[in-house]
Amino acid sequence: MKKSLWSKSLLMCGSVLLAASALISPTFVGAQEEETTLTFFSVDLSIDDPFTNPVAQEITERTGIKLELSHPVGGDEQAIPLMIASGDYPDLIYSKGDLNKLIDAGAVIPLDDLIEEKGENLKAMYGEQLTRLRNSLEDPQIYHLGTGGVTNLQLKTSGTVQIQLDVLKELGYPEINTLEEYEAALTEYIDMYPEIDGQPTIGLSLLGSDWRWLITVGNPAGFAAGFQDDGQWHVDEETGETFYKFLVPEIREYFKWLNHMNDIGLLDPESFTQTFDSYIAKLSSGRVLGTADQDWNVSQAVAVLKADDKANRLWAPLPVTVSEDQLSQSTRDAGFTGTMGISISSTSDKQEEAFEFLDWMATEEAQILVNWGVEGVHYDIVDGLRVQKPEDRENANTNPNYSIDAGIGAYIHPFPMWGNGALDSNGQTIGRDSKVDIMENYTEAEVEVLEAYGIDLWVESFPQPEELGQPPHGRAWEYVIPTSSDVTIIQQKADDLTTQKITEAILASPEDFDAIYDDMVAQLEAMNIKEAESQMTKITTDRMELWSSGN
Repeated sequence: MKKSLWSKSLLMCGSVLLAASALISPTFVGAQEEETTLTFFSVDLSIDDPFTNPVAQEITERTGIKLELSHPVGGDEQAIPLMIASGDYPDLIYSKGDLNKLIDAGAVIPLDDLIEEKGENLKAMYGEQLTRLRNSLEDPQIYHLGTGGVTNLQLKTSGTVQIQLDVLKELGYPEINTLEEYEAALTEYIDMYPEIDGQPTIGLSLLGSDWRWLITVGNPAGFAAGFQDDGQWHVDEETGETFYKFLVPEIREYFKWLNHMNDIGLLDPESFTQTFDSYIAKLSSGRVLGTADQDWNVSQAVAVLKADDKANRLWAPLPVTVSEDQLSQSTRDAGFTGTMGISISSTSDKQEEAFEFLDWMATEEAQILVNWGVEGVHYDIVDGLRVQKPEDRENANTNPNYSIDAGIGAYIHPFPMWGNGALDSNGQTIGRDSKVDIMENYTEAEVEVLEAYGIDLWVESFPQPEELGQPPHGRAWEYVIPTSSDVTIIQQKADDLTTQKITEAILASPEDFDAIYDDMVAQLEAMNIKEAESQMTKITTDRMELWSSGN
């Protein structure tokens, strides 16, 4: 973490004013005296949402629409294929990477005509980015309304890894930019404080026992190598050539470092066996110095630590890489990448109401509601601007179920969204995470550390978006793979293998690491991973052509 002060003016360079006058929003066409219920299945929803919170009630009051939400149970990945097999579809579907399966099954409708005829708000929101909603070069129709903000500011990041605030303070606010420096900080602090609150201090804890292996083990390897988040892939942005990332040498170096961390006792020995609940409980105790996770995955632990007055045990994000030769991409703006999104089913008898609702979600009125909540309940108007109520700020900071209870943030993803960099008609950010808002939510412990480094926001210690540029392909993890492709099948086998073998390699004796990793590479080559790379390269180059065509 560098002590030099970054130019704060850069943070606002990407802001784009989306004037309310350009949107057609005052009245919702589908509003009725009687409520209309739209069934909505989202693969990304993981907990029940009865759609009864204040924001949900306000949505229904303003539009006449009530959402009946459903989601996969227990991490089920077969929900969409089973839906296709039954032919029983909800009105609205967010299928993520399974969109092409729905298209091939005739389960969702093209939206081009509806957008042209009655999608004024959507057209105003997406503008020239409508091209990025098109399905493919071969079938350039729009079947979904994409997730992801159209205009974004990179004001938050989880970095590559995170470190406890008290570590930084006790060590005199060191500069930590490499894995070696990160390891040294953990080592020195544990030597000073082998126990925290009577329990053994833990250096680095991961959650590698379920699908979060990808989040806390696989993804940080790419970040440490100086790559942006392309999921299980790495893209050469000059040529579009796409590689299975676990074959890239820099990625291997990160796992060798984890093997070393395990060997010297700095890696939590339960990192690959603990459940999510036990992991969160461990983080909530305050004795874990380091994580390699995302903010959204540890939010419950953060809320508990704040409620227990242990803010000094929160974590700061770091732009750590394998060596100083790499540049952290954590704050890179990928642009609008709306490859995935909400579709309207072909069997719905409420297609018009469903589309009108999605178009309304693109209005300034709707965006303020889902981002800020209800005036007088969650915020007040002060000098013409929205100001979050202190009691709501406290609730947001300490309630692990805040999003579903209050409704704020619950209906941003995967609906059409302006993005946190967009400005409303008064010039205020549409997202409730402007620089001022973020700073107001910091605890005293966070402010103390930030001031010691001479910065206002954590992102100011990272490379800035203008320095990193935008990728011409978006992000590979968001690709919707054609159903005719072998990529999905090969990648699933490859992912199963790499999860197993990399875990084995990390936990092995250092002298056995290379043999285990080499065996994994040989098995990947035997399962035709090169063919998957070839097909992914074609998908990448096709996307780059589609996005640059303006069609």
